[in-house]
Amino acid sequence: MGLSLSPLALIVLLACLTALHQCNGNPFRRNNPFRHHHQPRFAKHNYRDALTKSIMFFEGQRSGRLPSNQRITWRRDSGLSDGAAMHVDLVGGYYDAGDNVKFGFPMAFTTTMLSWSVIEFGGLMKGELQNAKQAIRWATDYLLKATAHPDTIYVQVGDAKQDHSCWERPEDMDTPRSVFKIDKNAPGSDVAGETAAALAAASLVFRRSDPTYSKLLARRAIRVFQFADKYRGPYSNGLKNFVCPFYCSYSGYQDELLWGAAWLHRATRNPTYLNYIQVNGQILGAAEFDNTFGWDNKHVGARILLSKAFLVQRLKSLHDYKGHADNFICSLIPGAPFSSAQYTPGGLLFKMSDSNMQYVTSTSFLLLTYAKYLTSAHQVVNCGGTRVTPKRLRTIAKKQVDYLLGDNPLKMSYMVGYGPRYPQRIHHRGSSLPSVANHPAKIQCSAGFNFMKSQSPNPNILVGAVIGGPDQKDRFPDQRSDYEQSEPATYINAPLVGALTYLAHSFGQL
Repeated sequence: MGLSLSPLALIVLLACLTALHQCNGNPFRRNNPFRHHHQPRFAKHNYRDALTKSIMFFEGQRSGRLPSNQRITWRRDSGLSDGAAMHVDLVGGYYDAGDNVKFGFPMAFTTTMLSWSVIEFGGLMKGELQNAKQAIRWATDYLLKATAHPDTIYVQVGDAKQDHSCWERPEDMDTPRSVFKIDKNAPGSDVAGETAAALAAASLVFRRSDPTYSKLLARRAIRVFQFADKYRGPYSNGLKNFVCPFYCSYSGYQDELLWGAAWLHRATRNPTYLNYIQVNGQILGAAEFDNTFGWDNKHVGARILLSKAFLVQRLKSLHDYKGHADNFICSLIPGAPFSSAQYTPGGLLFKMSDSNMQYVTSTSFLLLTYAKYLTSAHQVVNCGGTRVTPKRLRTIAKKQVDYLLGDNPLKMSYMVGYGPRYPQRIHHRGSSLPSVANHPAKIQCSAGFNFMKSQSPNPNILVGAVIGGPDQKDRFPDQRSDYEQSEPATYINAPLVGALTYLAHSFGQL
């Protein structure tokens, strides 16, 4: 049967084809915070493919009993007796990076950022939303176990020094699975505040799809935050020999108390938390001129998050957070007054030599999220008299993500499995050792170092893993022993999920 179209229908069809991403059943309305005016239709990168892979990576980091729908199939069950050393169930959760330790502090931050990615951009994720929620739930199920006893959080499984003295698959590990905790006598307001933030943020993710689970997360977040606030101190005081130098709390715990309160305010709408922020914000460092956002320091994230309450919800009492957020943004704009950020010759934001890409992904996410808030409120950033538009923020974020995906002097994608050229020898035990399927016999602690020192590519592709990245001159040696540049981490990927969702959507790929 032939298809005949009226002239009017033809005009509508042609209009749709020229602006494909505006005709997917979600037309851009006047106040849509995702609108942008002159986005080119052609994208050099397949952001949707990168998004799929960035979420899949978390399956490669899973600890515990793997489900039947596990997509990174070279992994097997591991850590099935975790927690037994203290007679608690701590099976599950994520290995943070290329080793086999479960560090609660970065795992909680990863959970908060994955949740924030879904809260801001989940409505655009289409088929990836379910995968993103599963990645969050794998973490929150573990965090619920770790916070099951009041005024106690189990913050680490595995002795990092002993773990690092071996090069073993997680399925083989025989190093001590020691359990470390914080409680009233040995507090840790930093890790407790971050855990409260993670549970609160995740409660928003599941509010509609699983209200019972959402309420459980919110109730636990409230209890954990009370513990964080009542018994104050950094967790690396009592646990210094076990958490340092790996995940020492260098920035103190004040940022996590403000961040945790900000998330509880957003998740519960209880005025108690708004009052807490108003009373304690300055003491907790709300106005500190500190422009690094990552697993340790949350000040910038709290500023952006709280600026939404002022910009979008018109909470006048949080007016100052718009100025604090603007200060952070101005620090990133090359040539603007107060600009302080360093960039490589190829254009990559460069904060530090160890795992720099975590700051690239977290900053890109904050730029896109703040652009969304500003657009909703018809506002711009004010940098000492220079107006910076939301569009400019999106352009900067896109440039950073594009560099990560291969627009750089080496033409190297820093996401494993994405693009024609990506790192082959990442610092990751499971990826670098033969899989259990190919080598069923146990590979002993020290025998594994033969594989670590080999120049051969890793036999198992950890799809979606984003690694530490190039140095400040855009160089990347691709050496397995170089953990600063070659190691992936969950907190590198988590904010990238949100950024890639936004970019995939804006180029009509979702």
